[in-house]
Amino acid sequence: MTETVTDRAKPNFESFPDPENSGWFTWQLSDPTRFNGQILGKMIVRLDPDGRARTRMFPERRHTNLADNLHGGTILSLIDVSLFSCSRMFGLIEAGTAVTLDLSVQFLGAGKADKPLDAVAELLKETRRLLFLRGLVEQNGAAIAAYSGTIRKPTAR
Repeated sequence: MTETVTDRAKPNFESFPDPENSGWFTWQLSDPTRFNGQILGKMIVRLDPDGRARTRMFPERRHTNLADNLHGGTILSLIDVSLFSCSRMFGLIEAGTAVTLDLSVQFLGAGKADKPLDAVAELLKETRRLLFLRGLVEQNGAAIAAYSGTIRKPTAR
């Protein structure tokens, strides 16, 4: 398929106030057939009063393993997406072509499919090209995983 001017003009990302969750914004790609929409489903984001950013997903049975806990890949995917959604909430990047350079995760507990799952991040440092973040994945007040990651900001075109 050849890209057209119309294709390039269409935004790749949509974020607007979520009508079902006051104070939250949607976090979705314009193309629902891509990974985020197909695998993770609905996600929302917000800035917390303490200055951390929170990305929430709504786990379903399809996100579980044979033990009926959330699959580690689901949690890793949420964390990876949160590096970008939180960076955008901090006003540091636009949605687009930033990339994950590294991601370290420590699994602390089991998540379940019946309650929202939040990745809560804080910015540790920003350089000209890099963002260093860390956070916790939380569900119903319990820590499910701890993480730290680095993303490279998009290259100006």
